Amino acid sequence: MIDKVKIARQFIEAVPHASALGMELSEIDDGRAVISMPYDKRLVGDPETGVIHGGAVSAMMDTCCGAAVMSHPSAPGGTATIDLRIDYMRAATPGQRITTTATCYHITRSVAFVRATAVDDDADRPVATATGTFTVEKR
Repeated sequence: MIDKVKIARQFIEAVPHASALGMELSEIDDGRAVISMPYDKRLVGDPETGVIHGGAVSAMMDTCCGAAVMSHPSAPGGTATIDLRIDYMRAATPGQRITTTATCYHITRSVAFVRATAVDDDADRPVATATGTFTVEKR
């Protein structure tokens, strides 16, 4: 039997941009993944405020959503992003780790549907939310 969680974890750990951004996969199982990213001054988008650039948040959310798809029991293998809509709710607090939780909530023969939320230390006020569709690799 294929260990999809192991494969997804190895994939995330091997992705160069995930490493460059300092992403850490902390949870993955049954269509759910959690990835965090530490605050890093190299990723600041506005030097006056010290806020992390939205592109770094977007990359983390996309990666986390893909991991959630790969770990879903109905997903046969790899995946790629078809569409990802991200709504930025507020700026992440400078100096704080950002954590994304993604859930793959539905899969058809060719498309997986995912929701995600990114938060900093204030988990009650999301930094961003996302909805997306991802390819489902055929066997």
